[in-house]
Amino acid sequence: MNLLATPSRLDAEAPHQSRRSRTDVAITAIVVLAVLAAIVMGLSTHRFVTLANAKAILTSASLVGIAALGLTLITIGGSAVSLAVSQTVAVAGMVFLSAQSLGLLPAFVIAVVCGTVITGLQGAVVGYAAANPVVLTIAASFAITGVATGVSGGTTVSPTGTGYDVLNATPGGVALSVYVLIVMALVVEWVLRRTGFGRSLYLIGENRPAARAAGLPVGRTTVVAWLAAGALFAVTAAFTAAFNTSANVNLGGTLTFDAIAAVLAGGTPISGGRGSALRTLAGAVLIAAVSDILLLRGYSTGVQIMVKGLIVLFVVVIVHLRAKGRQA
Repeated sequence: MNLLATPSRLDAEAPHQSRRSRTDVAITAIVVLAVLAAIVMGLSTHRFVTLANAKAILTSASLVGIAALGLTLITIGGSAVSLAVSQTVAVAGMVFLSAQSLGLLPAFVIAVVCGTVITGLQGAVVGYAAANPVVLTIAASFAITGVATGVSGGTTVSPTGTGYDVLNATPGGVALSVYVLIVMALVVEWVLRRTGFGRSLYLIGENRPAARAAGLPVGRTTVVAWLAAGALFAVTAAFTAAFNTSANVNLGGTLTFDAIAAVLAGGTPISGGRGSALRTLAGAVLIAAVSDILLLRGYSTGVQIMVKGLIVLFVVVIVHLRAKGRQA
């Protein structure tokens, strides 16, 4: 606060600071209570607190988390979300398994190129033509599924080689995908915090018109974010296809919504401009842990999806209240 501020100004600012303080205290209390409730529920769930279950949670989180990291880039850049994640993962997974006769590495590279191109084309339309990303990716999801169904004849793709099994390795008793998730989270966080691209992405997400007026390459930065997201979607596809040992147009399942849940549960606002890869990592683990608790307690898939939605709603409201409190 300005030390030269007049008494009247200090008096005017005091109520605002008091309201901010009360809001922060209330939000903190709610969050602490929610965390404590989750901990109690976990500790009271049979077989939850075991090493084997912890490994299962991390494995589940990794398959969602890698895709969620890509979605984090899209969301931070102000492009809301992509609703074609599951379809992109399905196609890249089918390509990965069908190319196994070439060897693991070539098949992996081809799958990554496939995911990058599919998602990058959508990013180009969003970045340069200012298309609505939600509407565009809904249309893209139908188009991707249609093309994949036509090319595959609606059949399930089986691997043409056995190289894919390397991705099912468990070094140290932990799935390889968990290590990849951690490394990718650290890399994405470094890119966001330490590179010009990352800083530009935050600025564009915060205020796109202002970023454009300041001369930032809005279109190019947006496309690069979507290209990187597509590559991460393809990495998820390779691990998912290897785990299932087959792939079809339904390979992605509910991944789109699980990835969105992980991003939002990690505190990245849908409006963009803020966010963190490490928080998305935490969000993916949180969603996986909650799903695991509900599964162990015998709840149906419908209940699990409902609870995930409530968690996302809770986090979105908290993030909104915090932002509103800062602006007061």
